[in-house]
Amino acid sequence: MTGHDYDAIIVGAGPVGGHLGRILSEKGLHVLLLEEHKEIGKPFQCAGLVTPSAMNRVGLHDSVLTDVWGARIHSPLGTRVEIGEPSILRTHVVCRKLFDEGCVRQAIEAGATLWVDSKPTDAEVDDEGVTVSIQREGKDLKLRCKLLCGADGVHSWTRRYFRFGRPKEFMVGFQVELAGFEGPQGRLEMFSGEEVGPGLFAWAIPNGETHRIGVWAHPDRLGGRSCEMLYDALRNHPLWKHRFENTHETARFCGPLASGMLRRIYKNRVLLFGDAAGLCKPTTGGGIGPGFDQVHLLADKLVKAVESNKLSESNLKRICKPMEKMRKELERARILRDLFVSSCNDEELEQTFQIFARSDVIALINEVGDIEKPVPLGIRLLKDVPEFRKMAARATWALLTG
Repeated sequence: MTGHDYDAIIVGAGPVGGHLGRILSEKGLHVLLLEEHKEIGKPFQCAGLVTPSAMNRVGLHDSVLTDVWGARIHSPLGTRVEIGEPSILRTHVVCRKLFDEGCVRQAIEAGATLWVDSKPTDAEVDDEGVTVSIQREGKDLKLRCKLLCGADGVHSWTRRYFRFGRPKEFMVGFQVELAGFEGPQGRLEMFSGEEVGPGLFAWAIPNGETHRIGVWAHPDRLGGRSCEMLYDALRNHPLWKHRFENTHETARFCGPLASGMLRRIYKNRVLLFGDAAGLCKPTTGGGIGPGFDQVHLLADKLVKAVESNKLSESNLKRICKPMEKMRKELERARILRDLFVSSCNDEELEQTFQIFARSDVIALINEVGDIEKPVPLGIRLLKDVPEFRKMAARATWALLTG
């Protein structure tokens, strides 16, 4: 079979799939977006943070609920570290439904086709293309394409079907929409410690008139607890329980996050994007920015390969070469996260927070800190803060030279 119904079929119409569909369509490809749910943007499982650089790629500022310029971070024993400058925007908090819909709308306006209530059930790759079996609104059909893109999230059918393997780590998260919670204006909050966020942290993110209160953790650090139990521990913690008085929930969300980019995100005529490829940031859990970056890193050469129908595994390997730098950067961020947070017990965390709370260290964080690029800050902390220099010996060669 040599004919093709589409140049590219994208599995998953979230923000990364939508943005990929837009960019490929703008460059002249015939694109189909498949979304298994009946609505775009539902269900969503993330905290809804979109960095300024990612927002600038799509211009969906009408989806912004709150702008965040700083953070208030709490140690296990209540030491408080406040960072950020009101004049420097750090991230946007968006309505994910509006944001996702906007990304997909841009793809449609660029010429892409969207099918909702549609999912792949089988795929066969040959020398000329991919035959994809699709269940659409309860009916079975088959389509041919040159390239199959998996932008289908942490539970990626594409990743599992083609046996790409697993991302390096999976974290589990739980979040509620809470009315009546009062937080610092323009800042998000983070809560640390074994009781509320073992190995990672809990958060409170301003969301317009409400807050998103959530926790995430490594499964092996839960010790038989659920994330809902961590959330209950946060609500009832002696240091913070007074802040949850007179609040009420309006929604609950839960789900895993995949972090640790796969070493190989390509196979013959198949390519993974975003969370499906494990691009979730190990420090914040954010995946939209890295997913958008991937689209723009690969788009030009990928379009040429599709136009010439040269999409062998070896050709896709060459196209994906720029992703190696991103993979290493994400791995460095994980090493630093583990040094400062994930590998620490509460006593060690408290000692670290005592150092973070110093005015000279806060000044360094404000000068170098970047939610999108945590590695430069981590390295500066290791080099410039004497108390942290002993940690450098625990860093890997990849961190120091990679």
